[in-house]
Amino acid sequence: MGFFDFLKKKKSQEELAQARREFLLSKGRITDGIIIDSEINEDGKEIVHYHYTIHGVDFESSEILSDEQKKKPLKYAPGATVGVRFDPKNHHNSILL
Repeated sequence: MGFFDFLKKKKSQEELAQARREFLLSKGRITDGIIIDSEINEDGKEIVHYHYTIHGVDFESSEILSDEQKKKPLKYAPGATVGVRFDPKNHHNSILL
């Protein structure tokens, strides 16, 4: 795999992530979640881990914070309550608001 193939693949993954986010923002349902933990990965990106419950079933997920989300550090601090948008047909598919 060449360098340009890597860039194309990465762009494709970013496009898929953007499409998933747009779908959840337009069709997803909203519930409350709680930030469990946060960490900085090897690329210097902040990842938050969160927990939410739907119909009595607990779910746990993580998300890389966007630059806009990073501007609100208290909103995404461990223990904070956050809005979570999830796919009503696939409750594991979720994003932070």
